Amino acid sequence: MMKINRAELRDKIYACWMGKNLGGTLGTPFENTRSVIEVDGMTTPPGKPLPNDDLDLQLVWLLAMADVGPKNINASLLGEYWLEYITPFWAEYGRCKANMRDGLIPPVSGQYRNEEWCNSNGAWIRTEIWATLCPGDIPQAVKFATEDSGVDHGRGEGMYAARFVAAMESAAFFESDLRTLINIGLRHIPESCRMFRFVNTVTECFDSGKTWLETRNIITDMALEDPALGWFQAPANVSYALIGLLWGAGDFKESLLIAVRCGDDTDCSAATAGSLLGIMHGTAILPEDWCRHIGDEIITCSLATAVLKTYNEVNPREHFMVPYTCTDLTDRVMELIPVTLYGRQVQVVDGETARDEATWNWLREGWGTAELVPDSYEFSAESILAKYTVRYVETPDIAPLEERHIKLRVHHKFLGQKGMKFRWILPEGWSVKGRQTAMLEAVHWWDVNTDFTITAGETVEAKNVAILQITFEGHHDMALIPVQFMG
Repeated sequence: MMKINRAELRDKIYACWMGKNLGGTLGTPFENTRSVIEVDGMTTPPGKPLPNDDLDLQLVWLLAMADVGPKNINASLLGEYWLEYITPFWAEYGRCKANMRDGLIPPVSGQYRNEEWCNSNGAWIRTEIWATLCPGDIPQAVKFATEDSGVDHGRGEGMYAARFVAAMESAAFFESDLRTLINIGLRHIPESCRMFRFVNTVTECFDSGKTWLETRNIITDMALEDPALGWFQAPANVSYALIGLLWGAGDFKESLLIAVRCGDDTDCSAATAGSLLGIMHGTAILPEDWCRHIGDEIITCSLATAVLKTYNEVNPREHFMVPYTCTDLTDRVMELIPVTLYGRQVQVVDGETARDEATWNWLREGWGTAELVPDSYEFSAESILAKYTVRYVETPDIAPLEERHIKLRVHHKFLGQKGMKFRWILPEGWSVKGRQTAMLEAVHWWDVNTDFTITAGETVEAKNVAILQITFEGHHDMALIPVQFMG
């Protein structure tokens, strides 16, 4: 069992959120600057931090965790929190919300017609909530980051970046060596992805003695040479954060300043560098003058505040269902950690922090996280008796009289053998071919896999929903899975 001291944990979590707020405030004035930036310190008026969607969205994920608990956090549920509480319609945020409103279930919502933004920065910038809720529990932090990033990035580089950063941040509660953390992050992404190649390039430049500026220019050229990347994309901007961390050599100010000087999505790179340093070293690394400059407040810009405000009759003032200070955010995370770590390999104790090496080696290696990455157009559903994975073999698009193929995987959650019946409820004039029954065997690992061919009728609407009904003989449980097709 891994053990972490309660006071040390709280100190690291608070430093994470303050580091996030400091980096966001430092970098926001220069966001989207596509040249090297000259900056030597804070440029904003003193007294408050700047609002930043990097932090805003994580407050909603905290609310989701408090509402439903860790067992129920998945892409589909987080998608509903997007629609309910998050206001922006720009870039990948807008694309995923439009897709969800058309009926596409996450993570298909992040993949469909999202070529321009699936490789962008919206997911890895919001991984701290998963890391702080899962300190040292790297597989669970990566699982949550995968579900989260799929909503607006599908299977793009944005998802791989989120997995990489979440793994580093969760590991940083027990490991303070930056190169070790980078290697842990790389274990949780495929070697074939751009994110892996960009990170390796940064470390190779560092080891060969190149300057941060030379490395920044190499990374920028790599991004611009790839037509699917360019500016404002995850592999380059995560690399800028790493450049700040490596060449900053443990100096908080210098690390964040170098990240900002690299340009592009400056609030994201500096904020993530700040939060990681906070987790690694606790509040001792935070510069007092910068902390005084921004204070403890969290100022939001991307939340439906009218919905999130409630009225407390005991203490008659407006307050948020989500935290409004870094102190409050830290307290709420600490309250939830006994729930998120229940039955896991990490324990919060009043005694000394202790890292069991056998357990640590298992946690950091990434066992069991590779299968979390969904196929291109794949989503999950669940009922009492089983879990379901639905995959569009082609795309969700369909034309009149056109065929589309659906693959279904059913995973048994219980031990008794069960007969299943499949029934499709289709738009008028549509038809389906495929098996109508199957048997769930009395073993957990024996999944049922089956295929269906759906043929559109002569009339195809803009949005067309086919409903797969799954019933179990002798049981009251039933699954109704909507499968959306776009005309």
